[in-house]
Amino acid sequence: MSESPEMLNSDEYEEICSEEVDRVVETLDRLIEGVQSENVKHLLEEAASSIYFLVYEEEEVSAEGAADDESDDSMDIAA
Repeated sequence: MSESPEMLNSDEYEEICSEEVDRVVETLDRLIEGVQSENVKHLLEEAASSIYFLVYEEEEVSAEGAADDESDDSMDIAA
């Protein structure tokens, strides 16, 4: 039986695979297309965004940090 997020110790975290996130976001996107209410659409879009960033925010930040490090190195060389 899996533990709910509230039941996890502060030292533990749930590992979420990108395939599951992709699948959930795709399902929410299809649901958004069929919704007429702008309020409901907005809430579903926020949910999709929050779920997407559970996995991809960390990867994007890491990639940006690596790019910044490379640009800093090239500036050092140019100086």
